Amino acid sequence: MMRPQYRDEVILNDNSTDYYENSLHSVIKRTLDITGSLVGLILLSPLFVIIAILIKLEDPKGSVLFYQTRIGKNEKPFRMYKFRSMVSNAEEKLKDLLAKNEIEGAMFKMKNDPRITKIGKFIRKTSIDELPQLINVLRGDMSLVGPRPPLTREVAEYTAYDKLRLTVKPGCTGLWQVSGRNELSFKEMVELDLKYIQNRSIGADLKIIFKTFRVLLGAKDAF
Repeated sequence: MMRPQYRDEVILNDNSTDYYENSLHSVIKRTLDITGSLVGLILLSPLFVIIAILIKLEDPKGSVLFYQTRIGKNEKPFRMYKFRSMVSNAEEKLKDLLAKNEIEGAMFKMKNDPRITKIGKFIRKTSIDELPQLINVLRGDMSLVGPRPPLTREVAEYTAYDKLRLTVKPGCTGLWQVSGRNELSFKEMVELDLKYIQNRSIGADLKIIFKTFRVLLGAKDAF
């Protein structure tokens, strides 16, 4: 993949971010985010209750929801919510697993992560653990579609080029997730995010959302 392909375009068209944020596109995108997250939270509320009960049955002492500090637009930190899929002391155990990272670059992924609980394996495989992020969308921290928000420790390893993916609001799903997800390297993820930023539109967002549902039906590489 030719990395310079988007480097010059993104830098030369940096003002396009301001244009999108202050245009009709921005208004429509935010309206879709609010409508989609509200409808999703209402329709999925029975599922949320069931998942919460199952998480508590397996680990009564742990919390149902788990949050991490993620980095959003313009490197602004926020709390991203997920259903807890790991043991309570997962962050403490991470330092012993970093050497087993299965994805290249400033990310950590491990297919058979020993920290994942039984119910956690199921909700991760089906991406149900990601559904509480609809709360973040409703709050305005995230959008339905956009680059995935990275962890603070990941951004610490970013180059100035990598940080270009932080010039827009992060999303629950994006071009990376529907183009290979964990089969792709970190560099390929960055390229896809920048491609999305340069060509973003409401039509493109809708296509990504519909394709996300198709990918989730397979859910082969969600770990």
